[in-house]
Amino acid sequence: MRGQYGWHGKSRTEMEGKRLKRPLAYITAAWCGEPGTDTEMGTRYSRMAYEAGFSPVCPVLYMPLFLNDSVPEEHKAGIDMRRDLLRRSHVLVVCGGDVDEDVKNDIAVAGRLGIAATTLDGILAVKGLGKDGGGH
Repeated sequence: MRGQYGWHGKSRTEMEGKRLKRPLAYITAAWCGEPGTDTEMGTRYSRMAYEAGFSPVCPVLYMPLFLNDSVPEEHKAGIDMRRDLLRRSHVLVVCGGDVDEDVKNDIAVAGRLGIAATTLDGILAVKGLGKDGGGH
């Protein structure tokens, strides 16, 4: 019987800790709504988070491929899926210079869930990858 402990007597948290070499970082930004631009920026932000040691989670890169945001049920499903992904993440990373209502909502949800929120610039500065650190 598996239950709370895995096959080897280790808790689920212990087993997940061994699998996750890089903490999950949920990527949020004030996306412009233009698919090409959002994809380009999401890719860039995700790459920078990856280079800083995180496993980026960036829904804007793939959810538009299968969800139609103009269909109310699919719009709601997208919100629910993004919230679930945020819940599973270790940190919320706010990217770009603007903050819109979606970003404010992500920050509020992260706060309620006890998930740290920071900026991509802050992560890059700490890791020495920022503008003054020779990185991007």
